[in-house]
This record gives sequence, C-alpha cells and structure tokens, in this order.
Amino acid sequence: MTYITYSKICANLVRNCLKEPFKAEAMCRKRLHFSLSKWIDDKPKKPSFFFFLLIRSMNYLLQLILLSWFSVA
Repeated sequence: MTYITYSKICANLVRNCLKEPFKAEAMCRKRLHFSLSKWIDDKPKKPSFFFFLLIRSMNYLLQLILLSWFSVA
C-alpha cells in the first residue's frame, strides 16, 4: 500500500465519521479544480483545459490528463 492510498483511505474514514452539517462540507472538498497550459519558450500559454472532477483514484486522474493532453494538436 502506498502512502497516497493510505491517506485516501484515512480521509474517507474521517469524512464518513463526521455529522451531517460538517460531512456535506467535507465531501465538497473532494473535488478538484485545475487547468493545464503548455509552455513554449519558457512562457506558459493560455490554459486550454479546465477540469472539474470528483476524484476516485489518482490513476484515473493521470490517465485523464495524459489522454487530454495528447489528444489536442
């Protein structure tokens, strides 16, 4: 088991143990916002992607980033 897997399990346990007003707020923090931008000549170009995801696994996220990055010409 990796540290990331362990920390994800612990975070889910803590979120599930919370009572309702706090549980809903903690579940919202599972979401991830990020953008990707290509760097050309040591300068970032305008971000071409914006993702709003509910992360289920880091492997899925990595696959999504790689597929999105290489599908745009």
